[in-house]
Amino acid sequence: MRILPFYLFAFLLLSCYNRGPITPDAWDLTEQQLDSISFYTTHHYTQNYNFVVTGDSLVVVEQQPEDMSVPDVVSIELQSMGEELKKDSITLRRNEHVVVADIKTVPSDTIDSVWVKVARDQLTFGWVHETELLSKVSPDDPISQFIDYFSDKHLLVFMAFCVLTGAAYGLRRLMRKGCKIVHFNDIASFYPTALCLLIASSAVLYSSIQLFAPETWRHFYYHPSLNPFALPFWLGVFISSVWALIIWALATVDDVYHRLPLGEAIMYLIGLTAVCAVIYVVFSVTTLYYVGYPLLIAYFYFAIKNLKL
Repeated sequence: MRILPFYLFAFLLLSCYNRGPITPDAWDLTEQQLDSISFYTTHHYTQNYNFVVTGDSLVVVEQQPEDMSVPDVVSIELQSMGEELKKDSITLRRNEHVVVADIKTVPSDTIDSVWVKVARDQLTFGWVHETELLSKVSPDDPISQFIDYFSDKHLLVFMAFCVLTGAAYGLRRLMRKGCKIVHFNDIASFYPTALCLLIASSAVLYSSIQLFAPETWRHFYYHPSLNPFALPFWLGVFISSVWALIIWALATVDDVYHRLPLGEAIMYLIGLTAVCAVIYVVFSVTTLYYVGYPLLIAYFYFAIKNLKL
């Protein structure tokens, strides 16, 4: 009799359980839906994804790819080079917005088996090779376009040359004038040194993600977010470091203006900007060749050793 209340209590708990509706067809997807999911996991975009044309022009053809023979496919490639058109085509111009309407795979196409149908509006649409498409468009998101702009190799080389040359010349002039410069003739503050160390660490992390997790970065490129908690761990750490950089930079500017007269503070911040630019270029490039890791350790030692408080 003593255990009867226990059984009654257990029965009441079990009676409160609600299993919920059974949906055996929840994963009963069509073959097209499964193909779309599979394509999304490897290419990171699918139907209804928005792009903006960044090339001078993007030529698309109205005929469906499965109806094209090999000579037709070759003629489409020649079309973008200004040869005689052999198929009805549409030219999309720079800054025009397009949406992915359909995706097809043509195994017989030896140039590129993936064809993408893009539409500018309900009356303007056509097919194009995926490689041709991705080389002339960017995701319709300002963060993705920012990444695209600063990922251009020619631009990076040009920027690196300009930054290193300008920084070397500017720092030399400042040192000759006896101006305060971070690491060399620094002020008694931890903020500038910490900012430089944070930039160096962020640059190493940025290049490391591209080096060891390229698909993670590629997915972020197509689906960017500034919320570090909505991203994979290392991407979240990188975005957190970007936010920390912004906050710390503002704190550094405020601290410098409180420690130096206005003119000296401006010169110091110019020198600090040059040093930060050099740090970003050096560490983001050297990390791609694994040199950035020991260099970062050496830089931490150098910066902390020369820190004035």
